[in-house]
Amino acid sequence: MTSQDRSRAAGVETWDTEWDTEWDTEWAAARAADALRYLGRNYPECLENLRVLDLHEEAAHEAAMRGDRDAYLEALRSYCRAGRDAALEIRRGAA
Repeated sequence: MTSQDRSRAAGVETWDTEWDTEWDTEWAAARAADALRYLGRNYPECLENLRVLDLHEEAAHEAAMRGDRDAYLEALRSYCRAGRDAALEIRRGAA
């Protein structure tokens, strides 16, 4: 599965992977905002229990501190998948 396929599977727009060599905080903030918008729009239930996303948020933070864009994007994809999974679990419990 390609990176683009994984991002589509996670429901995240394809993120631009063309960049300069320096870490761009505006780029990173925009990608994080995209992830939160995706979850809020599609799986708002998960936003009631953000603790489930802590591990993935920490992975994104660590990747940002290293300036590792690939790891940062993968952490955000994992963040979205975890949010989706948490919301679906909540929905199953309510059914």
